Amino acid sequence: MVGRLVAVVAAIAAVLLIPPLIVSGGDDDPGQRVRGLRVLVPNSPGGGYDVTARTAAKAMEDSDLASAVEVFNLPGAGGTVGLGRLVNERGNGKLVMSMGLGVVGSVYTNKSPSTLAETTPIAKLIEEPDIVVVADDSEYGDIGELLAAWRADPGALPVGGGSSPGGPDHLAPMLMAEAAGVEPRAVNYVPFDGGGELLASVLGGKVAFGVSGIGEYRDQIQAGDLRVLAVTGPERIDGVDAPTLREAGVDVSFTNWRGIVAPPGISDTDRDRLIAVFTALHASPQWKDALARNGWTDAFQPGAEFGAFLAAENDRVAGVLKGLGLA
Repeated sequence: MVGRLVAVVAAIAAVLLIPPLIVSGGDDDPGQRVRGLRVLVPNSPGGGYDVTARTAAKAMEDSDLASAVEVFNLPGAGGTVGLGRLVNERGNGKLVMSMGLGVVGSVYTNKSPSTLAETTPIAKLIEEPDIVVVADDSEYGDIGELLAAWRADPGALPVGGGSSPGGPDHLAPMLMAEAAGVEPRAVNYVPFDGGGELLASVLGGKVAFGVSGIGEYRDQIQAGDLRVLAVTGPERIDGVDAPTLREAGVDVSFTNWRGIVAPPGISDTDRDRLIAVFTALHASPQWKDALARNGWTDAFQPGAEFGAFLAAENDRVAGVLKGLGLA
């Protein structure tokens, strides 16, 4: 009898002293650590959504905000294949999707039956400028030489982007062309499913130049394989020897952004927990280090604030695409 009593007391002590693993959706406290979160990336490995998702997952684990985070890719149709999967996962509080401006445009250009209005906004994370980039052995030594050749014969200079028409890497050269005196409809735009696929075509000379995010190509730039001719944002990028488009005489400024959305119909508890986790990620030193390392600008907006931003971006992109005859 004494032995049984000791065993019972030991078991109770173990329960009290050893903290349980916290699982998303397990109770009503939205501030607890998330376990088993899955992050859907709607483009190929190496693209901007992929880099952002994997960076965020590692920072969450390193800062003990989450454990067993799985990042997986489901590319296709400019991100709308992944969007469709997310929308069909109604009520799943352990799934989120890394996304950005590209998915907003792809909903229109791919006539997606699923829309971002159906998703649950969790957080806007970052902004970053695009860069105009060429292979190191390109004949174009600076942005002035490239613009002169582009104005002379737009169709002869294919420009590659890591997003489908309507995405940021498409919108940036269209706006750049318009400001530079090139008819946007004459631009020979070649879409790729993410910056990883675009890289090979830039290095191989299959496109005259590429437009993509700085975070995707920083290693190749530092290695000397790629040269940056211009930055699309309002300011130069530290460590990159290239002017802004405005400094080069092209009066346009453009930045991309990325964020996180969840399926429709998740519980208030799951929604609040996900918002709390990404809010804590935003405040962590691990995430601040990642921002600096990738050249990203902090653009955090949680929950409803991000939802309002998404609605405004949808209207803005729709207007641009209608002007190009794509929506």
